[in-house]
Amino acid sequence: MTHATPIRREAWTGHLTVALHLATTGLPVLPLRASKGPVGNCRTCANNACGGRPNMKTAGPCACPRPCHAWAAATTNPTVLTSRAWATAWRDAGVVGYHPGGAGVTVVDLDDDAAVAWARATLPLTRTVATTRGEHWIYSGTMRSVNGVRDGVDIKSLMSYARWLGPGTGTLAELPEAVRALAEKQPSTARQSPRAVTVPAPAGGGECRHRSPAYLERGIAMAEQRITGAASAVHATVYRTFLAVLSAHGRCGCLTEAHIGRLFTAAQAKGESPRHCTDAWSNARTTLGM
Repeated sequence: MTHATPIRREAWTGHLTVALHLATTGLPVLPLRASKGPVGNCRTCANNACGGRPNMKTAGPCACPRPCHAWAAATTNPTVLTSRAWATAWRDAGVVGYHPGGAGVTVVDLDDDAAVAWARATLPLTRTVATTRGEHWIYSGTMRSVNGVRDGVDIKSLMSYARWLGPGTGTLAELPEAVRALAEKQPSTARQSPRAVTVPAPAGGGECRHRSPAYLERGIAMAEQRITGAASAVHATVYRTFLAVLSAHGRCGCLTEAHIGRLFTAAQAKGESPRHCTDAWSNARTTLGM
């Protein structure tokens, strides 16, 4: 990738200076707005033209060096951080953000006093960082990110970002099972059945490489199992599974809406929304040029 010419040192902001220091320690960083949201999509990637998602989830970073994909834009590369493409972003930045999963850690974001009291009574002690309303408890190890695992508690790790608020105090502890368990959705009698989503099957037209209908059936069944068995990174697993199914069965016309419906049902049973399923399917087709 060819990056733009680095900006002059005298133009660096305080946020960029902090970011460059953190990058040398191996922490992938990115600029965040004062509202704590990520810098928006650049023109090249507007309307998801590059196949990524601007806030998180299905696809990784595009080929554009601008900070346009939130957690996926986080980097330790000083050439990218100081490029002219990122200069405006740093001037507009309100805070420095980082990708916890990329640094090999998980942040338990405790948003109020009640959440902090719960953590002190429930979780093993670890490195703690004070926030404006509560605390960040940081553990060594990664897991999928989930918001609202209980009142005032979010988990930020893979495919997410957090504010850099200082190194904190205390010794970094290993990610406990008690935190991993928070991300597992508990069954509810009030939970609705997965909603049917109609997505047109690929038109096909290529030569069918399947030896028999059983070959396709086995492939769909294996894809369902892969999604159902995902213990973490569900969004990424769904996207990769859709990509694999389309790569193997999407060009010859054998894949039907019934097959797609089975995959969507498996994904929704793992907590994916119909919209996320549709987006992941669309991104997979775009990646394959279908």
